[in-house]
Amino acid sequence: MTAIRRARPEDWPALWKIIEPVFRAGETYAVAVDIEEDEARALWLDKPLATFVAVNAADGRVLGSYFLKFNQPGGGNHVCNCGYIVARDARGRGVAGQLCEHSQREAIAVGFRAMQYNLVVATNTGAIRLWQRHDFDIVGRLPGAFRHPTQGEVDALVMYKRLVEAAAKA
Repeated sequence: MTAIRRARPEDWPALWKIIEPVFRAGETYAVAVDIEEDEARALWLDKPLATFVAVNAADGRVLGSYFLKFNQPGGGNHVCNCGYIVARDARGRGVAGQLCEHSQREAIAVGFRAMQYNLVVATNTGAIRLWQRHDFDIVGRLPGAFRHPTQGEVDALVMYKRLVEAAAKA
């Protein structure tokens, strides 16, 4: 059983153990592979509007996380952006899907009307399938916009979902 709650400062060591290998691999996030831990903490935990963790309800172990932030300021501040990450040993167990569903509810609760993923690496096919299962549309393709460490320049996708219509249908 998985529970999702707001991240707390004391969650950072567990989060860093999950985030660091993903950032270092350089395959899915547009961050420097040599990012310092304090920069990663600011990006994931300190600067977003909110950060949540999925925890194993039995033992409290952090299984994954997401952050919620404004995609753009001013005229674009009704659209949010999220980043998700799941521990390697928790993948394939529905944690990312639960985080995605939770993030949409939280976004609506704080007044966002849409969610946009700005740079979904085209080689990250599992994430693309998951976001599409959650009714995100591919609204743009950015040719060669991501430098993959082994595949070179690969496309990145912009994915988008109107949240207010989705909530009205539910």
